[in-house]
Amino acid sequence: MTTQQKTVTVQLVRSPIGCKADHRATVRGLGLRKVNSTRELQDTPAVRGMINKIDYLVRIV
Repeated sequence: MTTQQKTVTVQLVRSPIGCKADHRATVRGLGLRKVNSTRELQDTPAVRGMINKIDYLVRIV
């Protein structure tokens, strides 16, 4: 029996320059580098918490 993992696609829409250092680290932790870069991540509570922390920098696609 296989279980399908839910995923969420996140896009960086604002530059983290000028933001708090821990917010920049969260952006990097999600694997986002440049503006408009996207990542498809597993939909886990940890990832959701990271997205909520930097919700003003990212968009859920």
